[in-house]
Amino acid sequence: MLISKINPEQLTQEQIMTLLYPGDPKESEMFGDCIMVFGNGNLDRAKKAIQLYKEGRAPIILFSGGDKWGERNEIEAMFMKEFALEQGVPEEAIVVETLSNHTKENVLASILVLDRALGIHKIKRIIAVSNSGHLRRCLLTLKTYMPNWIPFVMVGVDVELPANWWNIRPIKERAEKEVRSLIQYINEGQLEDEEIAL
Repeated sequence: MLISKINPEQLTQEQIMTLLYPGDPKESEMFGDCIMVFGNGNLDRAKKAIQLYKEGRAPIILFSGGDKWGERNEIEAMFMKEFALEQGVPEEAIVVETLSNHTKENVLASILVLDRALGIHKIKRIIAVSNSGHLRRCLLTLKTYMPNWIPFVMVGVDVELPANWWNIRPIKERAEKEVRSLIQYINEGQLEDEEIAL
């Protein structure tokens, strides 16, 4: 079924999880030219990227994210970069994109940064890091706006949802909001549509 045709009011909790999380990548695909971290106000995504870098999964980390229209005291990408430096990642292994305020801008603004740092034409694979519930949107945004020859490996942060997440109102409402946003952006033409087995 195409995501654009999904009725969000009729989804089960398992279907919501399938829709938002594209699944774990194969071990053989867990290598790339760059680890791209989508901006966020906390360090969970940065920690995962640092772990992947230290495992030798890619030689460069790209931290993406601005100050969310002035709502944040620090620029997200710089906050994550400083943390990575403290964790022993060398400065030459880090690039930053500091202009974006949301997922679409993360990708659009990162294209120029990646081209200047690596040469966009040379990139064979990107490892993209975000929260598990944000990965489908990240994947579709990358597919829509990044050059179509670049494949993506989607990696979620190691945060376990409680078994009863469906009964925890803030978590359930956040997941339902992400589903509605995903469908809305596809129907507006901001994101590519995709077939998904639910």
